[in-house]
Amino acid sequence: MPTVILVRHGRSTANAEGVLAGWSPGVALDDTGRAQATALAARLAALPLAAVVSSPLQRCQETVKPLLDTRPELTLHTDERVGECHYGDWTGRKLSELAEEPLWATVQRHPSAAVFPGEEGESLRAMQARAVDAVRDWNRRIEEESGPDAVYLVCSHGDIIKSLAADALGMHLDLFQRISTEPCSVTVIRYTPHRPFLLRLGDTGDLSTLAPAPGPAQGAADDAVVGGSTGTR
Repeated sequence: MPTVILVRHGRSTANAEGVLAGWSPGVALDDTGRAQATALAARLAALPLAAVVSSPLQRCQETVKPLLDTRPELTLHTDERVGECHYGDWTGRKLSELAEEPLWATVQRHPSAAVFPGEEGESLRAMQARAVDAVRDWNRRIEEESGPDAVYLVCSHGDIIKSLAADALGMHLDLFQRISTEPCSVTVIRYTPHRPFLLRLGDTGDLSTLAPAPGPAQGAADDAVVGGSTGTR
């Protein structure tokens, strides 16, 4: 099954201001975020991407734009299921203020019980379920269209990517706050018929070793390397 490169959007104006953006419209990348997005395109240059999928939110669309500008053969697919968590009444508020709310402790310590307040509020369980469903659906589609060794990219948000990494690791959602993903960092999961492998987590460095090895397609190996990866793919 394919390998998915999960990219968190570059730093946004809301990140810089300490605001929980959620689905607020008009939240763009700041100058740092735009530089990160430009650098991301260069980091991905060695990889033959089969597809680019993005959250519909502006900050994600802006993050993949430099990549798409340099790779005109790629089409942007938008999927709401990898969009940000619906934070309900918390949307647009300062993180420093939210830390005083009783629900904050639940989000930190028992996130599987957290449901954000208000008519538009979503539970973190529902957020993870839709994101996992989206990636599994795209895995099937990409494999059918491009083969089992294909690599594709999904640009999404911090809590979405953390929940996908937790799922790949077999971690309960209550542990997902132990994972950290910086703006424009890369988390990579290689899926196989029996289990996923987490290849990168919050990586901001070189990605060239993720390119498929030359020669006939072999499909993803389903066994872990005893003693650890040999570094030869």
